[in-house]
Amino acid sequence: ALQGPREEIVYLPCIYRNTGIEKPDYLATVDVDPKSPHYCQVIHRLPMPNLKDELHHSGWNACSSCFGDATKKRNRLILPSLISSRVYVVDVGTDLRAPRIHKVVEPVELFWKGNVANPHTSHCLGSGDILISCLGDPSGNGKGGFILLDGETFEVKGNWENGEKVPPLGYDFWYQPRHNVLLSTEWGAPKVLADGFNPADVARGHYGRHINVWDWSTHTYIQAVDLGQGSIPLEIRFLHNPDAAEGFVGCALSGAVHRFYKTEKGDWAAEKVIEVPSKKVQGWLLPDMPGLITDILISLDDRFLYFSNWLHGDIRQYDISNTRQPKLVGQVFLGGSITKGGPVTVVEDKELQCQPEPFVIKGKRVPGGPQMIQLSLDGKRLYVTSSLYSGWDKQFYPDLVKEGSVMLQIDVDTERGGLKVNKNFLVDFGKEPDGPVLAHEIRYPGGDCTSDIWM
Repeated sequence: ALQGPREEIVYLPCIYRNTGIEKPDYLATVDVDPKSPHYCQVIHRLPMPNLKDELHHSGWNACSSCFGDATKKRNRLILPSLISSRVYVVDVGTDLRAPRIHKVVEPVELFWKGNVANPHTSHCLGSGDILISCLGDPSGNGKGGFILLDGETFEVKGNWENGEKVPPLGYDFWYQPRHNVLLSTEWGAPKVLADGFNPADVARGHYGRHINVWDWSTHTYIQAVDLGQGSIPLEIRFLHNPDAAEGFVGCALSGAVHRFYKTEKGDWAAEKVIEVPSKKVQGWLLPDMPGLITDILISLDDRFLYFSNWLHGDIRQYDISNTRQPKLVGQVFLGGSITKGGPVTVVEDKELQCQPEPFVIKGKRVPGGPQMIQLSLDGKRLYVTSSLYSGWDKQFYPDLVKEGSVMLQIDVDTERGGLKVNKNFLVDFGKEPDGPVLAHEIRYPGGDCTSDIWM
């Protein structure tokens, strides 16, 4: 995969929910080939047939776990809607540059056949089926269940999980058959987080704190690894080496990255290996501002770990040659809530000497902070978008909702480590034909660091 072809186009879901623009979300195709006359431009838009879906994360109908099966083609993008609970199946095989809708799985299918809602992460399985994690039940309560789609017909088969025990909350997941395990994380109860973040809901137990451990072969929930009150573990990533019994999870509110690992006893545990200290501030929601680690990924060679601090405004690169002692080797600020001249004053900072300058590229002052990240297969280019989720964008970065999000590119030093903004690369989603839009997760047609699981 490391030697795969350079990405020429990427797909991004673009969201209009909460922007005041009554238009459907759409899937944008963006040209990222420097040799192309359409470099940094949206070359195709596929609008969904409904309003207010909140497209979020996407996955493939086939990935590396189907490698060697000539009947499987990566020709369908699975696009769950976080709020409407629809799942769109998008045909990218007929025309890579102009996707079209292949099938719509309506919410009632998830409600009736699985008693789940708010689908989030989808991964294809070696069996050819598609597994999607969910955040809640049809009433908006938290519930960490899963739904299984047939990989050919895309019909809902029912729940993946067996038994009565299900975690109280759900979010992201990763599986590793060689260790007979699936690990899932917890964001919050959908009806609580839908329209914004209330810190009091953390103490009430409406937000997550566990890595949930599932037996891969029996599909049963067997263990919860507690990462602490108010941690909110979001994206979880195993090392790409299928023999590795370890990986990392980023915790949004605690600002910690935990290494999870299989113990000698055969169960799972976690240890904190990185902590981003909160900053003492004035003029903000709370007196302490967390970094808010929202996305995290590992390079395909398992050498570097990357994550974004959506509120502090930086992206970090760590050398993880020693997984127990990650070493910070690259950092770049791309906006955030603590920039100079804004409403927030930092009164105590354990890391920075002064507040960072606002981020300006091609004459545009960028609103919001770095959020979703995706790394090129060769590890040399890191793509970044700035929208987290429309309900939270509206609360924390009102200018982002008014002006639209951006996609940026960071050049990566893969020898010694180091990050540098590519000043020639800007996709400004504030200039879309129907008005400013919130672009979210980035996918390459050929697979990428966060969709492929090797078996």
